[in-house]
Amino acid sequence: MPCCWAEAIRSAARALALIALAALPAAHAEDRDGAALRASQAAIGRDAGNWTFTDRRGRSVQFADYRGRPLVVSFIYTGCFQVCPATTQFLKRATQAARDALGRDSFRVVSIGFNQPFDTPEALAAFARQQGVDLDNWEFLAPRADDVEPLLQRFGMSVTATPSGFDHLIQATIVDGGGRIHAQVYGDAFELPLFIGPLKEALAGEAARTLTIENVWRKVKLYCTVYDPASGKYKFDYSLFVEIFAGLTTLGVLAWFIGRESRRYLRARRTTSSTS
Repeated sequence: MPCCWAEAIRSAARALALIALAALPAAHAEDRDGAALRASQAAIGRDAGNWTFTDRRGRSVQFADYRGRPLVVSFIYTGCFQVCPATTQFLKRATQAARDALGRDSFRVVSIGFNQPFDTPEALAAFARQQGVDLDNWEFLAPRADDVEPLLQRFGMSVTATPSGFDHLIQATIVDGGGRIHAQVYGDAFELPLFIGPLKEALAGEAARTLTIENVWRKVKLYCTVYDPASGKYKFDYSLFVEIFAGLTTLGVLAWFIGRESRRYLRARRTTSSTS
């Protein structure tokens, strides 16, 4: 019995040691992921900066060229055969849904190849063809090699080289029309409101900059465009528009009534003053 107990104790000790050793990489990965998420969140509110890129057709473009409308920024590398293609495919579906809800030309998308010098314009063009991305206002961009690290840092994007490629946070960054990082959306798949909601906010912010009839109408449309969980799509909720119209009408009638009663009161005061 003592021998059996001793062997059992030794086995238990070995098992605990193995569990502890297995937990170390997991704890390290958790710390690393937490740090990556904090760096990503810290980027919100920053100016996205102005960078020089080469698009998939070999043309030089400036990041500032994309200002004026919200911009979705996705970082990829063309040598990726699983995560980046899957992420791009899902982003394509989310982009189509967002354009159906918010308007075809309401925002733009860029995919940036960070693995330089390998993510050439030709490699990016091939990647776009393989993923079937032929949507308007979606471009694939190659940054200058010296810009890659500061560009990733500006966007809060953490990338770690591995023997099989790169480990990186999967994020889509939403930049507002003024060039400021507005939101981060995480994962190779996400609920549509997490993506379309920040785009609506960025568009509403742009509409609020200048008070025009067009911008007022745009804000009303954005407000009335709501997510329908039953269909999994966004739709224009006419009931909200009717409520807004009814509210404005009520305010108008109330203002007219108050004005009429005020005039009656003033006339009565004047009559009383003249007779006395």
